[in-house]
Amino acid sequence: MTYLPYILNPLLMIVMPILLAWFIARRLRVSWGLAGAGALTFIFSQVGHIPFNWLVLQRFALIPTDNLTAVRNLLPYVLFLGLSSGVFEEGARYLTYRYWMRDARAWRHGLMMGAGHGGIESLLLGLLVALNYGVLAAIDRGTVQWPIPDEQWPLVQTQITAVFQAPWYDVMLGALERVFALCLHLAASLLVMQVLVRRQWRWLVTAVLLHGGANGIAVFALVYWNPYITELALAVVALLCLGIIFALRTPEPEEPPPPPLPPPPTLPQELPLTRDALEKSQYTYARARGTVLNHAANRATLTVGKKASAR
Repeated sequence: MTYLPYILNPLLMIVMPILLAWFIARRLRVSWGLAGAGALTFIFSQVGHIPFNWLVLQRFALIPTDNLTAVRNLLPYVLFLGLSSGVFEEGARYLTYRYWMRDARAWRHGLMMGAGHGGIESLLLGLLVALNYGVLAAIDRGTVQWPIPDEQWPLVQTQITAVFQAPWYDVMLGALERVFALCLHLAASLLVMQVLVRRQWRWLVTAVLLHGGANGIAVFALVYWNPYITELALAVVALLCLGIIFALRTPEPEEPPPPPLPPPPTLPQELPLTRDALEKSQYTYARARGTVLNHAANRATLTVGKKASAR
């Protein structure tokens, strides 16, 4: 048994969004601060999303979760999970655009916000997966003595064996799913931005339905079929998202040209060489020369007087 896929899968989930944000920042000249704003937006959305789902599914049991193989129970479950994720995440994204990132209205800004939103989700999931793999490997090798009751130890050992004997391509499905999810977040970020750019609320509704539909399809296919059909369905959604991304691309506003240089100062025009002009210039020169000579004579007189007094 090799642990390479179990190392590579969470590593890709962590590294891929960072590389995506780096590429957008370098290629489109966007600030990393927008990625940070997108990441905080995702965290803010989960502050309401996770407790809401817990209240509906666990505390009040408003939606049946005991027999999800029956379509009559699976459909309400899928619709609830999809729409709750769409409403909370896209609603939080709208609030960020509306009240915080008020200058983020260009295509490249929306991409960076989406990369941060989907990126922090992928990064956190990658860390969680890596932690789970590490704990299971430590239990399997006996490195950690976990407080497991003796009667439950065979079941735990069976689950650990099933995890670490899975084919490598099954293990790598997690990283592949994150690629599709990043495409979804980029498209949803651009859709929500159109609400403020085009002044039409239908773009927010479209983003909620796209996000909710993708999550609902994933849950339905995973419960009713298998992981391969789930990833195939998400790949179709990702292609749709790529089409949305490039369809919403608009040319960036051109930078205004630099202001023109001020005109050079006008030089005084040469006076015509007339007799009056020559006389005036000779008079001005003589007057200035006389003033200088008078100052020199006065200075010499003062110097002689000081020397005589000194004697």
